[in-house]
Amino acid sequence: MVSQERIIRTAIPGPRSLELQARKLSAVSAGIGTVLPIYVKQASGGIVLDVDGNQLIDFGSGIAVVSVGNAAPRVVSAVQDQVADFTHTCFMVTPYEEYLKVAETLNELTPGTHEKRSALFNSGAEAVENAVKIARHYTGRPAVVAFDHAYHGRTNLTMALTAKNMPYKHRFGPFAGEVYRAPMAYPFRWPGGSARCTAEAFGVFADHAHSQVGESNIAAVIIEPIQGEGGFVVPPTGFLPQLAAWCVEHGIVLIADEIQTGFCRTGDWFACSHEDVVPDLITTAKGIAGGLPLAGVTGRAEIMDAVHSGGLGGTYGGNPVACAAALAAIETMRVDDLCAAARRIESVMRPRLEALAAKYDVIGDVRGRGAMLAVELVAGGGSLEPNPELTSAVSSACHREGLITLTAGTYGNVLRFLPPLVIGDALLTEGLDLLESAFAAAVHGHPSAPPELPALSDGLEITDTADTD
Repeated sequence: MVSQERIIRTAIPGPRSLELQARKLSAVSAGIGTVLPIYVKQASGGIVLDVDGNQLIDFGSGIAVVSVGNAAPRVVSAVQDQVADFTHTCFMVTPYEEYLKVAETLNELTPGTHEKRSALFNSGAEAVENAVKIARHYTGRPAVVAFDHAYHGRTNLTMALTAKNMPYKHRFGPFAGEVYRAPMAYPFRWPGGSARCTAEAFGVFADHAHSQVGESNIAAVIIEPIQGEGGFVVPPTGFLPQLAAWCVEHGIVLIADEIQTGFCRTGDWFACSHEDVVPDLITTAKGIAGGLPLAGVTGRAEIMDAVHSGGLGGTYGGNPVACAAALAAIETMRVDDLCAAARRIESVMRPRLEALAAKYDVIGDVRGRGAMLAVELVAGGGSLEPNPELTSAVSSACHREGLITLTAGTYGNVLRFLPPLVIGDALLTEGLDLLESAFAAAVHGHPSAPPELPALSDGLEITDTADTD
């Protein structure tokens, strides 16, 4: 167990981390970027300990993965027990109860009281690909509609669903066909402002889908209830229920991508529940298993069971060790009420972020829900022009002082905050103090700002290196 305190012993990254980073550059593909090359030795709760003895406050959770904290005691114990029993058999060859327990738990936890089925996979991208396969098979239709600013993964089909070119899609095409994109209900950047977004966004979507695709051709609409890599875009109240009703009207499968929003992150078990939206299929990963690779597709029994036997699967899907970790992580979420913990984090963080926005006009928007919050940075002075340079400068200043932060957004101008749901108030407050100092250093050139350190991302700004790969 790492002590829950920030300790800075060297410059960040320190000498041992820099030595390891040099080895990384000579051994690992240049296509694998690194946001902050501090090499981790140990982590728990809200602290990451690096090989130089620095202890950093974690506002990233491995991109919303270790929501129950790193090395969570129940997860560690369950994994150790399972590894001692067996590590793999392949569920499709000789099955095991752990897979069944995870499927039963997902069927219980996900929105809706209808009969459900689940299938397990390795990553969020796999889950999304399989959800699209299932929807196409069930409906007999080819088209899938995704949204501007969406992020759904790095495989060929999920790159087609993803909106952002660099670094995710650039020169990797051609991509899978019959994927269409609709405007996202993005209140901050909607022409005419947020009020018009509320009034107009669904109508714009419906018109786009009707005129450019045709409802009878659409197998599925896929949406993140709160967009992740796209910049934590929260659609206005009412948009998701309207979308769900429209899908029912036209026999279209609604896929909720809850890979980043799921498992207590937004203050509910799933973000759809905030407006009582019940998707036909829901994809999960990230926070499900306390850091082990696991993903799922859960949905209406008649849709999930429409696929022929053998049509879904994969050698490692639902690995028994990952399943054991998931059951322990979910138990932790239940026993420790991590939905309430996410709401508590928001009650601490949001007022501080809004106070920063009142102080700096370069913060154009504060948004998110629960422990999934963000600020969007702009040029200021009344201009909403994206400001990725300042975003990078603030994030780098945080890194130098021992606060792990992530950037996001189609324009690279969003700072997103995903602290572990088990983080203590003292660390949360200290991290916000560091963020405030980072803004002072970046905006005003604060005289105490440390000197520049070696490049932190191999010369390439990567806003997200692990989302649903």
